[in-house]
Amino acid sequence: MITVLVQFKLPQPVTPEQARAAFLATAPTYREVPGLLRKYYVLSEDGATAGGVYLWQSREDAARLYTQEWRTTVRERYGVEPSLTYFNSPVVVDNVLQQIVTDEGA
Repeated sequence: MITVLVQFKLPQPVTPEQARAAFLATAPTYREVPGLLRKYYVLSEDGATAGGVYLWQSREDAARLYTQEWRTTVRERYGVEPSLTYFNSPVVVDNVLQQIVTDEGA
């Protein structure tokens, strides 16, 4: 599994309520993305940085989303270029489902 941390510094800080509204507007587009296991929208405590943490089945799945078109959409929506950091995620602990998932089972 692959985790991708997407971050972008906002031109102006936003409140959690503003962020929630913006995130909810885009959340449905991620419901059927092939290979995407989870997405967490994130906002820094000072409201100046936003982004997402994505858990993917594979790097190839992630690459299908993070196209130039996707980057352009983020830039147009939030006014800045996103940065992406990739991490291998060989083990995930899910306390909600009470599971430990390994990349062999993804």
